[in-house]
Amino acid sequence: MADIFREIDEEVRRDKAAALWSKYGVVITGLAVLAVLAVAGWQFWLHREQQASQIVGARFEAALKSSRDGNGTEAESILGELAASAPAGYRQIARFRLAAEVGKRDAAAGATAFDALANDGSLEQLYRDLARLRAGMLRVDLVPYAEIRTPLEPLATAQGVWRHSAREFLGIAALKANLFEDAGRWFDAIITDPQSPQVLRQRTDLYLALVRGGPVETKN
Repeated sequence: MADIFREIDEEVRRDKAAALWSKYGVVITGLAVLAVLAVAGWQFWLHREQQASQIVGARFEAALKSSRDGNGTEAESILGELAASAPAGYRQIARFRLAAEVGKRDAAAGATAFDALANDGSLEQLYRDLARLRAGMLRVDLVPYAEIRTPLEPLATAQGVWRHSAREFLGIAALKANLFEDAGRWFDAIITDPQSPQVLRQRTDLYLALVRGGPVETKN
């Protein structure tokens, strides 16, 4: 008797399945096809993105090689192209590298290029501050200490990510201007910061020796 009921139950299930397939078979098939196409499309998109990234990466490496080989014109040309058309990540890197490359041949023009990055609201504050630092570093030999201090001092606070470099170049700018008290203050901030890199501490010892020596007097 149990076998008879089992067979009837199985027959009912088959009939229900057949009825459901008859009613929804086309829809189910369509959904399956769409799923396959979606996966295939996703894989194709990933492949194309990988190819594009490899091409852009190769161009960026070519720019770096041109720079190392002393061919600044070619490096700037490639970096300018990437800064205009590369994907977002590479485009940002290319803009920073292009500004640095320009700064190698023309410090004022390079500083202006970094100013544009510092004022770009689409960039994260971390990178805008880095651009501000790089602009100030390029201007150390170009403008008075007061003009260096204005953009760099806010970066030299105890919590500043770029404080080590900001303090160093503020100290150098003050030293060049014979402002030994200001220079000593910035260099002391490096020495007393437990997180200052050891290499920077060694350089700062040399700077402090110059500060303690005071201005050099020349006799006519």
